[in-house]
Amino acid sequence: MVFNTGSALLDAVVLSIVSKEGTYGYKITQDVRTIMDVSESTLYPVLRRLQKDGYLETYDMEFQGRNRRYYKITNDGVILLDKYRSEWIIYKKSVDQILLGQ
Repeated sequence: MVFNTGSALLDAVVLSIVSKEGTYGYKITQDVRTIMDVSESTLYPVLRRLQKDGYLETYDMEFQGRNRRYYKITNDGVILLDKYRSEWIIYKKSVDQILLGQ
């Protein structure tokens, strides 16, 4: 199995961050940036796609006089995140075996 390190990795990181707590877009981008180098202009379309596909849901709340959009993982998002985590474990074991020459 080959773990797709492109969009699937970014999706997995975003879902993982959102699963820990419902959080808003800017904070998600800052948290993702601690893990990988990605721009806000890349992340917001990912958030919209994950929402459109039913893996995230949104709600708006006022914060300091402005509307802030919060994201929450759905049940389908949890299922997808579990799949990504399982695939990552398999991928990591394969890489470790190659690096250790087994």
